[in-house]
Amino acid sequence: TSDDDAVSNVYFNNGYLFFNADPVETDVENDSIALEIRITEGPQATINRVIINGNDRLYEDIIRRELRTKPGQLFSREDLMRSIREIAQMGHFDPENMNPRPIPNAENGTVDIEYNLVSKANDQVEFSAGWGQTGVIGKLSLKFTNFSMRNFLNPKSYKGIIPQGEGQTLTLSGQTNGRYYQAYSISFMDPWFGGKRPNTLSISAYFSKQTDISSNYYRNNSSYYYNPYSYYGGYGGYGYGYGYGNYGYGGYGNYELALDPDKSIMMFGLSAGYGKRLSWPDDYFQFMATLNYQVYKMHDWDYFLISNGTCHNVNLELLLQRNSIDNPLYTRRGSQFSLSVAATPPYSLFDNKDYASMANNDPSKFKLIEYYKWKFKAKVFTPLAPLTVKRTPVLMARAEFGFLGAYNKNKQSPFETFYVGGDGMSGYSSTYATETIGLRGYENGSLAYSANAYSRLSMELRYPFILEPSSTIYGLAFVEAGNAWTDMKDYNPFNLKRSAGVGVRIFLPMIGLMGIDWAYGFDAPNIGSDGKRSGSNFHFIIGQEF
Repeated sequence: TSDDDAVSNVYFNNGYLFFNADPVETDVENDSIALEIRITEGPQATINRVIINGNDRLYEDIIRRELRTKPGQLFSREDLMRSIREIAQMGHFDPENMNPRPIPNAENGTVDIEYNLVSKANDQVEFSAGWGQTGVIGKLSLKFTNFSMRNFLNPKSYKGIIPQGEGQTLTLSGQTNGRYYQAYSISFMDPWFGGKRPNTLSISAYFSKQTDISSNYYRNNSSYYYNPYSYYGGYGGYGYGYGYGNYGYGGYGNYELALDPDKSIMMFGLSAGYGKRLSWPDDYFQFMATLNYQVYKMHDWDYFLISNGTCHNVNLELLLQRNSIDNPLYTRRGSQFSLSVAATPPYSLFDNKDYASMANNDPSKFKLIEYYKWKFKAKVFTPLAPLTVKRTPVLMARAEFGFLGAYNKNKQSPFETFYVGGDGMSGYSSTYATETIGLRGYENGSLAYSANAYSRLSMELRYPFILEPSSTIYGLAFVEAGNAWTDMKDYNPFNLKRSAGVGVRIFLPMIGLMGIDWAYGFDAPNIGSDGKRSGSNFHFIIGQEF
């Protein structure tokens, strides 16, 4: 019974592995029975050895540093289950096949703990190609999740083509369409920087350059004209493209005419972050501080508020998050909460410039971008069957809010706004200006191109079909609502665009998460709808959980 479990947990969590509880009937009168629980505590069990089986990917100390069960400590069932959860979060072992086994020794009052693990591939390779208005665009991304920076200069320790074993993450990505568009990025993350404490270090850099399409090219192909920089644009085809217009359907011949080198935008960014696990309010919390620098260099670029000049964005982002989910692939219980603020220095408060008299397209007005940006995200997972059932249906509830503010109303940032609607994946045609927010049942960007506030609410019912090391597949049904506003004064939590639908998610170790959703939007989008409801829409999900 639940009472028996409660009593057992109290004793097991305090080392009484050998205790015994016997219920004894002491009195029976009419329809009532008096029970007496007679407990034999026995000695408290001390952990003797911790044995790890099935690990062929990580250095063993990388696993042991995540364990809550240490030799010499009192046995605790709670610590045992928490250790399993921490191993699952590492991503290198199958969370559905973790089998911890206490091996008690009543003679000397000790217990050995054996962790039986099943290794799984966790590195990811992404290759995508699409056919667009200016030819083929390709993307290649490599994500190594078991990198070892310490052994980088020691080729003898390599496993394959890279040094492995320390659980660090190295990501390399490149996307190009030849001279028309190029983007490259690199990032590194160490969850135990220094090796002694769970403090996270992250470093990343990116570079991209994009040219405009020549007006001569449009004139030669006027019947196929489509603006690739509108928020329905980008490259068509597969992978990260989003063009659903006339891209890739013929009519475009000479791609050399498409390039206009006199119109371009160049972007460069660096970031460095440091995070720390907290012990208060509980040890599921983590705090992260990240310093970001971005530069936008535009030349006759007509798709922003300003078309010429160089803009600099220096901001500090502070993130407080709590993560208690039990399984990163198919979560059955737990929650995720995050609250973040990113802020630039308030230049307009001390530079003595009259921004009210400056034109909005004046490059000097936005040479130093300023803003502050708040975001809150929450997910709660509730199992709808006992956790002993492997294929447990799960209800996931989610809420998100975001707000972009300004220190000076005459210097609203043209960058870092919210691009709302659609599948939530960020194609290159929109990521440099905005943060992409998905809302299924509506086309990409159909709720807002450049909003300063948004909210999104959703509920998902999930059911697993396959839970194996080689693949995880689950289906889902959802209801969703959200909206975006240009001015925070217009924010209305009851004015939401509603949708409902079904979908499927597939996780493959070498590829990552993929999925497809069908959703029906019950309301008219804010942009380009002519008052008609959004209706039926399909959404493809790659490399993210919606």
